This record gives sequence, structure tokens and C-alpha cells, in this order.
Amino acid sequence: MIPIERAGGAFADVRVLMTDIDDTMTLDGRLPGEAYRVLEALADAGIAVVPVTGRPAGWCDMIARMWPVSGVIGENGALWFSYDTFSRRMQAIFAQEEAERAANRLRLDQLAQRILAGVPGTALASDQPYRMFDLAIDHCEDVAPLPPAEISRILEMFEAVGATAKVSSIHVNGWFGSHDKLGMARRVLIDVLGIEADQFGSQVAFIGDSPNDEPMFHAFPLSVGVANVKHFLGTIQNLPCYVTQERGGDGFVAFANMVLAARKSSAAAIASKRGSH
Repeated sequence: MIPIERAGGAFADVRVLMTDIDDTMTLDGRLPGEAYRVLEALADAGIAVVPVTGRPAGWCDMIARMWPVSGVIGENGALWFSYDTFSRRMQAIFAQEEAERAANRLRLDQLAQRILAGVPGTALASDQPYRMFDLAIDHCEDVAPLPPAEISRILEMFEAVGATAKVSSIHVNGWFGSHDKLGMARRVLIDVLGIEADQFGSQVAFIGDSPNDEPMFHAFPLSVGVANVKHFLGTIQNLPCYVTQERGGDGFVAFANMVLAARKSSAAAIASKRGSH
């Protein structure tokens, strides 16, 4: 992982900044004021910000409505929400139809009871009531941190019934279906934001912190980890290309400011070249 200070002008052409939320934008469980301020600065600079999170549909509705973002991918790729301020309507893309989602919910609810009984010390995530597609098992947000062996046991219980499961910095998320963060990210980039696949390498950046961000790290050359990604060095095979010195929200702010500076420097260079002709 290369320190972002050595990135040079690599991020000068970024049009879309995708970002995880928990322990990437947040710091010690809170969203710093500076992180929100830099979201507004990115929007003002014409850079589309897209949170890509495991958090629930209920949270994503609020984020899409109230944050200065172009939209949000939630529940690990199950949905996309974008609020149109002119029509005052929420635009949504779902990975599954309602009937399939309802059937999967029954299976997940049954699995939840088995996991809670089989892995003492865990609990449903506090945001579970606001989820449409997945089951979130808390391993350290509102419970005492579980040892790695118990987290692995939760993963095994998901996988034993054919569910996909991913570990974030706070939850183990599981769902039925083939969707994931990367699949929905690609769909949104091409179909909604108009970024062609051959432009991903220069026009899309992603920043995250944990194993469930690994597919995004692998797919996007301009991938960044905040400093706390180093906690997962033994469990992430495809690491981000760059890393910040600061952890969590402080790292996000440092990276966003670097993107803004690169964008400003590039614009100044173009203006100077035009003026010289």
C-alpha cells in the first residue's frame, strides 16, 4: 500500500468518489463535522460522492435525502437510493424483486435465531429492524468484541445454508442472492452516473477499511484504505493501492482534501495552457 502523499496527480481526473461509511468516514462511531464539510466541498467541486455501505435501507433513505451525496449503495449492494430534489422523489434500484426478498427474509429470520443460540455473546445489530435484504450480526458495535474464532463460526453458519457473508469492522452481514457492493457499484456507475467501464481506472476512486471492501479494492486502481485497514492485513488478500496516515474519518478527510487539491491543480494547469495559446 502506497502512502497517499506519494500519489502525485493520480486522482486529478476523479469524477466519482465511492466511500465506505463505518470506520472510514466515521471516527470512534461518530461522523466528524470535518468529514461532512468535505462532502459539501466535493459536491461543490463537481465530484459525485457515493457512500457504499453495509448499513440498512432505513439509514440509506436518510443519507440520500439529507447528505450532499449523489446517492447511496446500501446493504452491501442490495439497493441504490438517490433523492431527486426537484421532483422530491426517491429513485431506487433493488437487487431482488419483492417476492424473492420476502422469502429470503423468512430464511434469514430463522437463521438469526440459530446464530444467536449457537454463538454466545453476539446479538442482532441495532439497525436490523431497518434492513430489507440482509441479516446483520453484531460482533463489536454494541456488544463486547467477539474473538476471531467466534466471528469465523458466524461466517460458517451463514455459508452452511448457502448465504453470502461478509465481515465489516462492526458486523457480520449475510444475505441470500448474488449481489454485492461491487456489482451494484458497477451498475450505478454505468447506468446512472454515465461512467464507462474503461474510465473506471482514472475517474473512480474508492476508500474503505475492512474485509467487506476487498472486492472494491481489487476492482478500482484508485483504491484507498484509511490507516485502520492495517488491522486486517492478515485477512484481506487484495489490499488497497494507497493508504492514509490517519484512521477513520480523519483519513477520509485527508484523502478527500487531496482529491480536491489534485482537481484544483489540474484545472489550473489546463487554464494556464489555454492562456498561453
